[in-house]
Amino acid sequence: MIPPRLEAKLRATCRKAVYYGFRHKCPFCGSSLRAFLPFGFEFTVLKEMKVAGGGYRPNALCPVCSSLDRERLVYLFLLHKTDIFERPGRLLHVAPEARLAEIFRTTENLDYLTADISAKTAMVEMDITNIQFPDASFDVIICNHVLEHIIDDGKAMSELHRTLKPGGMAILQVPVSQALKDTYEDFEITDKAEREEVFGQGDHVRIYSSAGYQHKLARAGFKVNAFNWIAEPGSFGGKRNLFGLSEQEPVFLVRKYG
Repeated sequence: MIPPRLEAKLRATCRKAVYYGFRHKCPFCGSSLRAFLPFGFEFTVLKEMKVAGGGYRPNALCPVCSSLDRERLVYLFLLHKTDIFERPGRLLHVAPEARLAEIFRTTENLDYLTADISAKTAMVEMDITNIQFPDASFDVIICNHVLEHIIDDGKAMSELHRTLKPGGMAILQVPVSQALKDTYEDFEITDKAEREEVFGQGDHVRIYSSAGYQHKLARAGFKVNAFNWIAEPGSFGGKRNLFGLSEQEPVFLVRKYG
């Protein structure tokens, strides 16, 4: 019998050997790879609406540590465009991704808290539309691909704004359509199969347009900046896309000013 931890290491070593190459590199596990693996749904609406950050991507999943392109993008942005790993702060991570969580847990300057609708996957159970923490509780909030699941996303944005400290920042990622001018939502659609057809996933309740999403964040009180890494590729893998990022997905960085 092989202990589970040792078995996981052996599996990772085998995958590193199988997928070894020089085309890509994972910033989490450090693996040199000939390719990342495909990931995501192939529903027609996602192609028609040109949804960035969602749908089928042929080069998204790390075969060694299972990190996704959108998780790698957030990590590289935090590493190269913020000082989160240098200054003390309290960080709330909503619906935590495993690889990011591993890094945050071992970052000494961070007072790190994970939260999810189910406490099985996080430190505390939390409804993002009714956050149990006081005003101005957090210096940084990471909420990656959550709001597209929430019917009252305006209330969720207001709660995130309320609990962020003045001067604090948040990364609030969602998939966005490059074809829609306005966000499309229909709360009368509750059937999973119909939601898959209309929104591209059975537990999504809308497809955001980029402009519509940014306007809604601003209405909640945030100062919004949408960063596209391909305009500044140096720290993000260059034109060869070393880290296997989506070229269309922006990083939505928001700030709260007192």
